[in-house]
Amino acid sequence: MSRSKRKTPKTGLTTAESEKKDKVFAHRKFRRASKVKIKSNEEPPVNLNEVSDIWNFAKDTKKYYDKEDLERYPKAIRK
Repeated sequence: MSRSKRKTPKTGLTTAESEKKDKVFAHRKFRRASKVKIKSNEEPPVNLNEVSDIWNFAKDTKKYYDKEDLERYPKAIRK
């Protein structure tokens, strides 16, 4: 698998390796808000964006590479 490539040439623009801690915290916050709303007979949140701001995550955006970028940066599409 040393020559496997991504189907969609995109990567996160960041120095962070992972968003795992951010996602765990956001989902925990979402589940807690849902439980509180259900116990108080209110409508629970439907979307994660209602509870947390995804723009505060470690990787806040992604970059799609075009053909010119792929020629310059061939390692960008490697897994």
